[in-house]
Amino acid sequence: MKATGVVRRVDDLGRVVLPVELRRVMNIDIRDALEVFVDGEMIVLKKYEPACTFTGSANELIDFHGRKVSKQAIVEMAQMAGLVE
Repeated sequence: MKATGVVRRVDDLGRVVLPVELRRVMNIDIRDALEVFVDGEMIVLKKYEPACTFTGSANELIDFHGRKVSKQAIVEMAQMAGLVE
């Protein structure tokens, strides 16, 4: 992991501000979603990239009842169900 030398305090509402330079380098825009991970005693933030619920693929996604599903997963499920060959 690479140290940036940036230190920020948590405010009264539990918020932390990410410096604009870091947001630019990481291509994080206003209103972008970030995923939060815990690794031991570390909190890791990662820009959220939607992916298929079933395959993890980020290609050709369709929104199905609030979930992202890839076209490939749909084809595979249809084949398993005997709906298509």
